[in-house]
Amino acid sequence: MKKQWKLGAAVLLLAAALAGCTSGGKSDKAAENGNANNSDISAPWIGTKNTTRINTSDPVEAAVLVSQTLWTAQSEGSRPSSVVVTDVNNWQIAAAATDLIHHPSNGPVLYIDKDNVPQATLDELKRLNPKGADSNGGIQLVIVGPVSDNARKQLDGLKLKTDQIEGDDPAAVAAAIDAYYAKVAGELPMGVIVGSSDSPEYTLPAVNWIAHMPEPLLYVSKDKVPDATAKALEQRSGKASIYILGPESAVSADVEKWLQAYGTVTRIEGSDPYDNAIAFAKFKDSSNGFGWGITTPGHNVSFVTTDSPALAIAAAPFSHLGKHAPLLFTQNSGMPDSVMSYLMELMPKYKDSPAEGPYNHAWITGSEDSITAKAQSEIDDMLEISPADGGNPHSGH
Repeated sequence: MKKQWKLGAAVLLLAAALAGCTSGGKSDKAAENGNANNSDISAPWIGTKNTTRINTSDPVEAAVLVSQTLWTAQSEGSRPSSVVVTDVNNWQIAAAATDLIHHPSNGPVLYIDKDNVPQATLDELKRLNPKGADSNGGIQLVIVGPVSDNARKQLDGLKLKTDQIEGDDPAAVAAAIDAYYAKVAGELPMGVIVGSSDSPEYTLPAVNWIAHMPEPLLYVSKDKVPDATAKALEQRSGKASIYILGPESAVSADVEKWLQAYGTVTRIEGSDPYDNAIAFAKFKDSSNGFGWGITTPGHNVSFVTTDSPALAIAAAPFSHLGKHAPLLFTQNSGMPDSVMSYLMELMPKYKDSPAEGPYNHAWITGSEDSITAKAQSEIDDMLEISPADGGNPHSGH
């Protein structure tokens, strides 16, 4: 990892302040040299009035920064109960593991390499000092998926009470996570999200929901339901509420029909990954409360690009604490038309004064090589509160 942060409370505040001061990418030294493109000050976070950027495209770093943003670990209440670690190179297993972010674990997903634990992850686990989940026998660390003897030795050196969900088959591990969560929480969720293990661009919006609520993510391929997924659904005794995420190009009509044997099936889909994420952010099942149902102003969203599943998973905790956010996809240099239109639907309007609110906000995960400063500015503009009559937004100030 390129940068390491050993952050106490004062350093956290200083880093945030420096991030704001350097969001234009220009340090005092750069100004003296007439070079606005170089900065001597690292900016882990870059903020605008309506957005906050996790300023790295390294998934290991991003997971640590998200953790530091949400779990300050300055008091008993700001420490997680347990933390999940999983292989950064297996997006399917990592995505399913975000189900364990939710209570009673109340902790982030951090990344390891199957053969090694990055120093930044070790340092963050020490900083968090997880309390132990009461309903899970005081477990402080849950390893999900395969791990080498060397990586396990590194983790054991932290002397945390550890559990492991083993396996390297994504469908089987996802089913094991479903059973593990039900045991720890004391209840098997009847709702289930089914996504394609071959199409992260359609499946990944699920991670923010399962980090926010208890429903799991189970896997199918386009034309097949794995035995492990079928067995997990059988546990619902025909009463499952199954939500397929993605169009028929990701999960076929035959699989949809087959799933009907296990309960009611609803497909949530869009014509491309951008539309698909929007469709999920808008969806609400009035019969049981499943889904974000975000169609009005006064909300938070989380932006990543489609080309880094590990970054999207690192950002999943933004739906669990703070301004709970669904996942949206955007492009490197700006929003697709469909995303722009959706933010226009969410744009806050005021009658007399912008102090009325409500307000929108966005998390952006990735450095400027992933999502440019211009794209961040565009998102910021589209989230700004505006007068209902369409007049000058600054009139009356």
